[in-house]
Amino acid sequence: MSAKFPENAPRVNAIATAVPDCDVHSNYTEWAARQLLDERKAALFRRMEQRGGISHRYSVLEGGDATLDFGSFYVQGDEPGTAERMRRYAANAPDLAMQAVAGLPSTNGITHIVVASCTGFMAPGLDQILARRLGLSADVERVSIGFMGCYAGVTLLRTAAHIARSDPAAKVLAISVELCTLHLQETDDLESLLAMGQFADGAAAAIVSSSGEGLALGESLSLALEESDELITWTIGDRGFAMHLSGEVPGRLADALDDADTRSAILGDDPPAAWAVHPGGRSVLDAVERGLPLPQNALSASRGVLEECGNMSSATVLFVLERLARDKPQNGIALAFGPGLAMEGLRFGWMKSDAV
Repeated sequence: MSAKFPENAPRVNAIATAVPDCDVHSNYTEWAARQLLDERKAALFRRMEQRGGISHRYSVLEGGDATLDFGSFYVQGDEPGTAERMRRYAANAPDLAMQAVAGLPSTNGITHIVVASCTGFMAPGLDQILARRLGLSADVERVSIGFMGCYAGVTLLRTAAHIARSDPAAKVLAISVELCTLHLQETDDLESLLAMGQFADGAAAAIVSSSGEGLALGESLSLALEESDELITWTIGDRGFAMHLSGEVPGRLADALDDADTRSAILGDDPPAAWAVHPGGRSVLDAVERGLPLPQNALSASRGVLEECGNMSSATVLFVLERLARDKPQNGIALAFGPGLAMEGLRFGWMKSDAV
């Protein structure tokens, strides 16, 4: 065991993930291309989509809504308002979260529940609804994390780790659920359509405690780039939540990671052997590889999740950690990027139940 993880370090005992049944990736490509009346832009969009490293993306939308047909949820020229999108969120987010929780070995003895979700709002919140559905004690402590964007998955685990660290008897249920496909926006802006073409729905759940076998959670790190406020934004409008993802993000990110102090903070004295990098897109993963730089295939788990599931906002980094945990890595780091442009990170390493 690495020396940076003490015997009572908080650790992820189990991770489980879930995606909806309907694969909408090809449907979206056709829907988005129809927004581009300029044939050259439409052809460029299709080429860039094919090179994006994504084969599948899943949505809670079903039937005609999922195929994005005329008369569906996304009727051309008559998009659903924010209230209708939030109604769909309230109807579907708990079910998808419960699917992820069902993959965990057990939820017996849960003392705390932490929920991260950035694609919807409801009250009573998901924390209360899920606690009741799971039959958790009425006095279970609850925390909700919202609207932080893609790096909220790291914040979720860090919050659960803080709880377990401060209360050695705690058994924390950490849940992330995102329904990104409820926020498609009709537009003829190529950059916006390409950005939306990365996002998907998904949920992840984890058990965090201070005992047993699992991925120990250690030192965290945070970084916000100067003069980057407009690079990634997530704005609530009358037609849902509008994501803006600037084409400058990969270059700015690579430059930031190439900084000597930033690189030192990430690599530390014992460079990570395992990398759980949030796959915010193929170009983002390329930028991380280039900026640090990383060995070939260092981000294979991240690229695999991107290809098979797309970018599920805060839940995505937990999908990557689920894959890495199978190999019981001794030394790794999770990194995720979001509005700001900001980065959140968390070190991890495998800990045996009899560690001393």
